[in-house]
Amino acid sequence: MVEAKIMKAWEIVSAGGIDALALNDRPMPEPASGQVVVKVGASSINYRDLSTILDPKARNLAYPTIPNSDGAGVISAVGDSVDGFGEGDRVMGCFFQDWADGPITPAAMISALGGAIDGVLAEYVVLSQHGLVAVPEHLTIEEAATLPCAALTAWNALAGDRRIEAGETVLLLGTGGVSVFAQQFCNLLGAKTIVTSSSDDKLARIRGLGAGETINYVSTPDWQKAVLDLTAGKGVDRVVEVGGPGTLQKSIAATRVGGTIALIGVLTGAGGSIVPTDIMRKSLNVRGIYVGSRRMFKDMAAAIEAKKLRPEIDEVFDFDDAKDAYRKMQDAKHFGKIVIRVSSE
Repeated sequence: MVEAKIMKAWEIVSAGGIDALALNDRPMPEPASGQVVVKVGASSINYRDLSTILDPKARNLAYPTIPNSDGAGVISAVGDSVDGFGEGDRVMGCFFQDWADGPITPAAMISALGGAIDGVLAEYVVLSQHGLVAVPEHLTIEEAATLPCAALTAWNALAGDRRIEAGETVLLLGTGGVSVFAQQFCNLLGAKTIVTSSSDDKLARIRGLGAGETINYVSTPDWQKAVLDLTAGKGVDRVVEVGGPGTLQKSIAATRVGGTIALIGVLTGAGGSIVPTDIMRKSLNVRGIYVGSRRMFKDMAAAIEAKKLRPEIDEVFDFDDAKDAYRKMQDAKHFGKIVIRVSSE
């Protein structure tokens, strides 16, 4: 009798939060037709991953579920009918395993890793060949693991519809993963930025990455007025809006007539109110962003490789210390991405 091969995976097994995460044994996955098995090298954490762990009931999550959408690693096995990938290839998993191109669909929505289907915080994962993108050659596996969600969300916000043009001004809220990537992409695309944060230290760091103007929203609570002052009363061309209802009305005020708000997150919670007529009177385009397609991911990866852009990583945790990584995310003192190293390449 052949003994079944076993791997380790972190699992959400209850609504008990970070402390209730369990490192359990699972059978080694096998690829079906059109699938590959990836030996995971690293996984990065997004706010969405933390919120899923803290409140799995809100997402109707089945137990057990492996958390985390973002991972990169090396293909260790290939199923039948796989074209374009082979054993040994370094790859990143797409957040949506079933969104190749074009507008998002209901089928794509239910193919999100770490939510509707198991995530990647495991030693090995099975992924669809249509849900993979090759790792840019200059990146480490840890760096590549930061790209599937936060980076692609920022890329979609800036280049997924009408690409931001050189010389235009973008308002970035905060210095989390999406906003830091957005700053790097604005550098790449030639756009100017105004960045807000509650931390002067983080504002200094984002200026080191090329931010043009910065505003501490604690010392300047009416930061929308400061944005207008910095743009001679005109307002910014685009906002990467990660705050949600608590900041949206100020973002509306800070945006120029005919400008765009890329609505991404709800870091301020569900509370807050907006005045819809302000959107109408300024003819604003408020565009909901939910990560992006594989086509966008490939375009972004090509741009990253061409410019040799490197993600900002705050700290890398060992696989056994995953709970500490989530606690750091919860403290919200990080700058850039938090990564969990699962294995060596």
